[in-house]
Amino acid sequence: MPDTRPPTLDEIDRQLIATLQINARESVAMLARRLGIARTTVTSRLARLEKARVITGYGVRLGQRVVDGGLQAYVGITLKPRSGKEVLRRLSGMAEVQQLCAVSGEFDYVAWLRADSPERLDQLLDLIGSVDGVEKTTTSIILSCKLDRGQPLSPPAAERG
Repeated sequence: MPDTRPPTLDEIDRQLIATLQINARESVAMLARRLGIARTTVTSRLARLEKARVITGYGVRLGQRVVDGGLQAYVGITLKPRSGKEVLRRLSGMAEVQQLCAVSGEFDYVAWLRADSPERLDQLLDLIGSVDGVEKTTTSIILSCKLDRGQPLSPPAAERG
């Protein structure tokens, strides 16, 4: 019987995935420089992530086991006055922050988080709440997705011109 548990991802794995989600065509050398690790380490981690089907294509698409095995949450964030730039800077460094939007209404920002465990989600929420300039957070964990129109993969470089 195959192991259906999602693989455990460490901080380097999460940073590597986040960097590839920004630019899936980034060279191994540049990935190594950005993450401060050896090129051979990047290559072996990519191979491991591909074999475990965490990375199933380059656009980057996360394997369904990772999505289903983890948690997703929306976090409404209320800011203290004049703190938006610092909060944006700090949240940009968190690999599990998939999207951050400035919104109107009750919150200043809404963040979409993806965590591989309840414990990691708890850590992320503590980190976000401790960022200078964050006044309050309100979290909603996603229980199921009823409709997903998704994002198409970007075309290969040759097709983009």
